Amino acid sequence: MGWFERYFEFDRYGTDMKTEVLAGVTTFMTMAYILFVNPAILSDAMGKEAFNSLVAVTALAAGFATILMGLYAKKPFALAPGMGLNAYFAYSVVLGMGYDWKVALAAVFVEGLIFIALSVTKVRSAIIHAIPLSQKYAVGAGIGLFLTLIGLNDVGLLTAFVQEGVLKFTGLNATALASKQILLFFFGLFLTAVLIALRIKGALLISIITTSVLGWITGAAPWPDQIFSTPDISYTFMKMDLQGLLNVGAIGVVFAFFMVDFFDTLGTVTGLSAKAGFITTDGKIPDAEKVLLTDAVGTTVGAILGTSTVTTYIESAAGIEEGGRTGMTALITGFLFLAIGLFIAPLAQAIPAFATAPALVIVGYYMLSAIKEVDFTDHTEAIPAFLVLITIPYTYSIADGIGMGFISYTLIKLFSGRGKEVHPLMYVLALVFIAYFAYLGGVI
Repeated sequence: MGWFERYFEFDRYGTDMKTEVLAGVTTFMTMAYILFVNPAILSDAMGKEAFNSLVAVTALAAGFATILMGLYAKKPFALAPGMGLNAYFAYSVVLGMGYDWKVALAAVFVEGLIFIALSVTKVRSAIIHAIPLSQKYAVGAGIGLFLTLIGLNDVGLLTAFVQEGVLKFTGLNATALASKQILLFFFGLFLTAVLIALRIKGALLISIITTSVLGWITGAAPWPDQIFSTPDISYTFMKMDLQGLLNVGAIGVVFAFFMVDFFDTLGTVTGLSAKAGFITTDGKIPDAEKVLLTDAVGTTVGAILGTSTVTTYIESAAGIEEGGRTGMTALITGFLFLAIGLFIAPLAQAIPAFATAPALVIVGYYMLSAIKEVDFTDHTEAIPAFLVLITIPYTYSIADGIGMGFISYTLIKLFSGRGKEVHPLMYVLALVFIAYFAYLGGVI
């Protein structure tokens, strides 16, 4: 056996190099859409002139963090700037709350440092075990609805706007239904659905490229001037405004990023570990601290490069489905991000919103499916989960949804005589969220 086989313990996991390489390529194909979608979302907050830099830093952050996951944690998990987290950065913090994007990057950086400290001291693992499963699943599902809403709004199918951090609807944009852009959006949506139903790998990426080409051919969007370019990260690199973070007193923003990232990673790592068969009989995830520390370092480095929170991706399940069980899978995925993603900024910039919006909707569908794991026969579990599910999209805030869930969960359990079922840390978290909402409301 070669060095790679011994280092990644191929015999232990019953895998081989061919399987791991195929799994790594599959994971990359499945999540490569982030190279187009993440810059499209973040440039809404940073300005369209940031787009090229954002493509490069998305590839760099994803490549670095995923390679680190492979070499250090030795898990087949890929990382990239998180869907939902990038939307929270752009639409809630910057456009909704009015913070400068450089201050928001500083908040992500500080959040990453906090996560590193919590991961090293194993506090993060302790909190993970304190959160009830119903809340974990509900947060993921609520983020799915949030992403779907953003996708429909981006393509112009809904007429909506954010006012003081709250989403305001004015209804269905009926006049846009007959436009080329909307028709191509529906084409992309149904193409993706069919490809997924046929279990074709890279369905999201195939749909984005196909819909874009059709848009270019029909004149719904301009052709790209070129395909490749030299990467340039100067617009976003080291642009964190740490002093501004202190001046505006944005403790609430740091806390919100912290909570959103925490539970996004929590749900993803738990789900992927279950799919790969890593979870032990007592419900523990082996090497969880290494996985969480990798995630935290990825977030910190990502903020330095100039992107929103880096997190573990549920699309890693595609590679696991192909048989990937070791860090070799992540290693291949990370190298592909660096080899391809760094040089395609002009192509990414030419991808129209009607081509990426179906990806947001379908990712939302994937994430919403987690709600089926909630026990709806137990109202003390289901009602708080339901409140999370509706609060996230209706308030345009993931943090608000998490807070609503934790507070309602502890109160309903307590006053229905089942307070002993609640982990003590959940009471602490509920009180923290009550203080957070009081802070936002100007009470304290």
